[in-house]
Amino acid sequence: MWGKIAAFILRYRAPLAAVVLALTIFMGWQAQFARMSYKFGGVLPEDDSTFVEYRNFINQFSEDGTVLAIGYRDERIWELNNFNKWRKLSRDLQSTTVEVDGVPTPMVDSIFSTANCYNLVKDTVLQRFEFRQLLDHDPTAQAELDSIRDVLYQLPFYKILLFNDQTSAGLMMVFVNAGLFNSENRGNAVERMLELSDTFTRDTGIKTYVSGMPYIRSVMTLKVKAELKFFTILSAIICMSLLLLFFRSVKVTVVVMSVVVVSVVIAMGSIALLDYPITMLMGLIPPLMIVTTVPNCIYLVTKYHQEYQRFGNKTRALARVVQKAGAAAFMINATTAVGFATFIFTSSDLLKHFGVIASLNCLLAFFLSLIVFPIVYSYLPPPSKRHLGHLNSPWLEKILDSLVSTVIFHRKPIYTVTILLSVIGIYGISRIHTTGNIVDDIPDSDRVITDLKWFESNFNGVMPFEILIDCGKKGQIAKDKNLQKIEELQTLLSNYQLTLNDTVIHPFSRSLSIVDAGKFIRQAFYMGDSAYYTLIPREEQAFIGEFIGEENKANQGIQKTFLDSTKRLTRVTAQVADIGTQEMDRLMAELKPQIDSIFDPDKYKVTLTGTSIVFLEGTNYLVGDLFSSLLFGVLIISIMMAFMFWSARMVFISFIPNIIPQIMTAGIMGFIGIPLKPSTILVFSIALGITVDNTIHYLAKYRQELKYHNWKIKESALLAIRETGASMVYTSLVLLFGFGCFAASEFEGTRALGVLTAVTLLVAMITNLVILPALLLSFQKRITTKSFQEPFFQTLDEEDDLYYEDWSVRKFEIEKE
Repeated sequence: MWGKIAAFILRYRAPLAAVVLALTIFMGWQAQFARMSYKFGGVLPEDDSTFVEYRNFINQFSEDGTVLAIGYRDERIWELNNFNKWRKLSRDLQSTTVEVDGVPTPMVDSIFSTANCYNLVKDTVLQRFEFRQLLDHDPTAQAELDSIRDVLYQLPFYKILLFNDQTSAGLMMVFVNAGLFNSENRGNAVERMLELSDTFTRDTGIKTYVSGMPYIRSVMTLKVKAELKFFTILSAIICMSLLLLFFRSVKVTVVVMSVVVVSVVIAMGSIALLDYPITMLMGLIPPLMIVTTVPNCIYLVTKYHQEYQRFGNKTRALARVVQKAGAAAFMINATTAVGFATFIFTSSDLLKHFGVIASLNCLLAFFLSLIVFPIVYSYLPPPSKRHLGHLNSPWLEKILDSLVSTVIFHRKPIYTVTILLSVIGIYGISRIHTTGNIVDDIPDSDRVITDLKWFESNFNGVMPFEILIDCGKKGQIAKDKNLQKIEELQTLLSNYQLTLNDTVIHPFSRSLSIVDAGKFIRQAFYMGDSAYYTLIPREEQAFIGEFIGEENKANQGIQKTFLDSTKRLTRVTAQVADIGTQEMDRLMAELKPQIDSIFDPDKYKVTLTGTSIVFLEGTNYLVGDLFSSLLFGVLIISIMMAFMFWSARMVFISFIPNIIPQIMTAGIMGFIGIPLKPSTILVFSIALGITVDNTIHYLAKYRQELKYHNWKIKESALLAIRETGASMVYTSLVLLFGFGCFAASEFEGTRALGVLTAVTLLVAMITNLVILPALLLSFQKRITTKSFQEPFFQTLDEEDDLYYEDWSVRKFEIEKE
């Protein structure tokens, strides 16, 4: 079959080249429509109970996580000039717009701050309450500002919400246009808001801090966008450098990088064509395509040079590259694709999209390499003697000689060291812990983290945390007993303590509910006296109720914020510190029973939701899903190996050198404290699909050598090291440095993914060149059965005219044990 494919490619090279060119142009045009993701999520399936509850909350009370907070901690804010500039900042933010389809669209819906807040005032003439702006103009004198400050500090409703009088801290809550910020139309909205905040700092000397979900999402999206370009260029430069080092040929480098460019363009076009958003994970696709396409080309170039050196005929050498390497290369790429494809069978859209794109383009890259490579080289002059010099590289020969000698004479030390390292690795695995933070992939020195820590130390947290209380009957939520229970719940939240890194913290910010609104109303009824900021007693409800009417705008605003239309459902809204999934699990486990002791589960339904809860459940779900996909990948690859070699024993033997690197990598994670989270667990699925390639490459050659050396196990195993060793070393080094370049990422998860994958691949290269041949020699009589001699699936086209004498093994190596 592969002989016919080779003939077809060379016979119709011009039309095939035109098809590849047209496909590249079309996909390049599509790539411009690739869109960035501006929202957290995509992890939980839509039918997951946590996601359903969160969606129901949004439908009832609107989306959470729409507040961008700007904070300060400086007593000078209450100086007249500085305060008026603080007010000007809010006006500038409110008036800033972005163009959407040619129409100016406000970035901000509303602003709530120490300079823009309302007091609830009793109108004794109309007998109603109304909200009045605490300050509707810029104060003109310091005395006026001081009096405003005194009034504000007498309103407990705003304490620890807008200001912290113990630390002189305050904040501005900017409610952004959610529809705008969740789309590409946002443009540079966040940068403009930060610029305005920084201008205030320059003008006043008062440092500002920025946080909140809109800000965090925007910064992470911008970083993903920047890294997408950076790592695509960096990985391309690294691969080009290695190609020049290995082959010492500009021509080879240009040909290989041409195939790489086509692969990357098609990959980006496929993302846009399938309308998948570019997430942090999807941003890895271009560099992944580079580091997986280059090994394909190295394998083909090496084979081409070997065949040309052997026969001296360019056309015959090109035909034999496809004919000999086609099936083996296909299976190598298929196993890599399977490693990515396992993500398709998870329930997470985030992983599904990545799995579809990575696996599909991995196979496309193989076919592109197989088509473009012989076409391009058919038009180029044959390789010169200098270009073939890498086949007899002195340093590589020394490495391969050492490997052969080690396998022959030192198998017992090999097994001893392997077992010892595996035991140490298993112990390290026992030390791994699972965690995840919303901003945990960003370095600690980044402004996102430093500002977030500031808000947590002054206002406890900024991550949305919502509690929904359903009393089961219409109109019952405002009953005295239920209001008292809500107040008790809020007291529980404010007093709740959590030990984090040997430090006791209060993870919850000041919470708000219908109870706070009722207290505000009572204080307003008694002319703003803060001593009356309490629940309305039963005996006062009648005459205070006369000031609360259904048509009252103040009352309507409060009800819309905290109650549903039937007054059966209410919310308690708060923020929580970004404490990590492990601590959040503990918090939930401790908090739920205490909430149940307040609200009897038989009478009330209490739901904990919000972005922080969705992220927690999403992380736990993702880790479990990735474990399942890893096991599924192992199963599929085992089946593929069985079809290739038709020997259960060989499948078992072949997995040993691929499981050991996984154990060692997981052990390293445990020892140096890298947590198990979505970004790090990806390492195992990705690396497994890639490391099996070396095993297939080696065993395919080993089986071929068996046939042509009368089933002499030792000689065949050692010859396989010599012939496959060069391409295995070259491709492994490309993958090692290709993934290793991710160490330069700003994202901790991306750094860990790159470094851990590189470590796994390095160990796998060694195990496949040392442990696998050693196992074949040690168990030669038990694994080389008739079924292995006659496999179901032919991985190489074995011809009678191959000359193996060029690859004979030294006599002392064969005769000595």
